[in-house]
Amino acid sequence: MILTCPHCNKEHYIEKEKIPPNVQMAKCKFCGNFFKIQEPEEAEAKEKKTGGPRSLCVSLSKGGVGKTTTAVNLSAGLAHAGYKVLLVDSDTQGQASYMLGVKPQAGLTELLTEELKPEEVLFKARENLWMLAGGRSLAGVKRMIDRKDFGGELTMAEALHRIDHDFDFVIVDTSPGWDPLTVNVLFYVKEIMIPVSLEVMTIQGLVEFFKSMASIQKYRPELNIQYIVPTFLDMRVKQKGEAFLNKLNQHYKPYMCPAIRYNNTLSQSPLYGKTIFEYAPGSKGAQDYKELVKRVSNNYDLFS
Repeated sequence: MILTCPHCNKEHYIEKEKIPPNVQMAKCKFCGNFFKIQEPEEAEAKEKKTGGPRSLCVSLSKGGVGKTTTAVNLSAGLAHAGYKVLLVDSDTQGQASYMLGVKPQAGLTELLTEELKPEEVLFKARENLWMLAGGRSLAGVKRMIDRKDFGGELTMAEALHRIDHDFDFVIVDTSPGWDPLTVNVLFYVKEIMIPVSLEVMTIQGLVEFFKSMASIQKYRPELNIQYIVPTFLDMRVKQKGEAFLNKLNQHYKPYMCPAIRYNNTLSQSPLYGKTIFEYAPGSKGAQDYKELVKRVSNNYDLFS
């Protein structure tokens, strides 16, 4: 089972049978603090009781690694599993809407500028799945944030906290690079998921991303990188893919998730405005994202 340290949010994998009888506390190997051993269901119930959603962004400063594909299909998978999910697109390209085959008339821009009420900008894209659409209008929001004398980095957090209590998960898709909106996202979420395509430049970008995160964590120690998701694992060139995967496991094992294999259906499904679960539910892509949903939700009985 998976135990999560409440002090630093790091996950620990342990076989339940190996826990000695009458042992109720565990020591986190990351932060050194002790915490109570709880079954995943018990921990989840406690989290729901205290209120508030789990907030997670899908981010890496390099483009072309599958951020939007991961954000959309993770959100759709969680919604399909019965969770109430809000998908926030903070990218000026607005690709999340395209991938879901919807055309919201308003979205994140209008929420941040307070031009419209929250109920007017939330768009129901699927059962249990709502979204705040991105798009070109967010370029103006970046300028608005830059013009603030202080507190600009909290603009998104202040806006989303007005509506996020209605959801179990808030998943934020970010743009490549570091801009005012990406910084805003990191001052809102508590968990980070990093998609990493298995190639040299992306792995180098991962190293730089970890360094950049340190500057944010000075002000937000509760912000943690929780998941690294290898993407575009091409089994046709198995040796190359496995070499990069082994390197990631060597340096970042506590964060590693099962890889998302290269699959044509993942690139085809947006053409039809469908998630991978709708377009090709029996494909490798759908199988891989179901495993990711299980990992994030900490519920390995889903989809069985």
